[in-house]
Amino acid sequence: MSNVKTGLGITAAAAVLALFAFGAEAQQKAPEKAAPKAAAQPKCNSIKEEAGCTGRTDCSWVGESKDAKGKTRKAYCRSKPKQSAKKEPAKK
Repeated sequence: MSNVKTGLGITAAAAVLALFAFGAEAQQKAPEKAAPKAAAQPKCNSIKEEAGCTGRTDCSWVGESKDAKGKTRKAYCRSKPKQSAKKEPAKK
């Protein structure tokens, strides 16, 4: 019978310690959230209107065209090529 009482006492003590630990953890401040990022602009190839494409500096509008066989290509927006860094010529 004394083993049962000792076991119950240890279990009760462990439960109380667990509750204190949980209570202390609940009082910690949550980390502050970073400011929301600005919405990214859509990629040029997803823009379907000419006005939306030409209004951006990194996109160009390609007009509708027909090939030699008479097939029509729809107009679309595409991104302009990136400027590569110019290297200085090697000195001799």
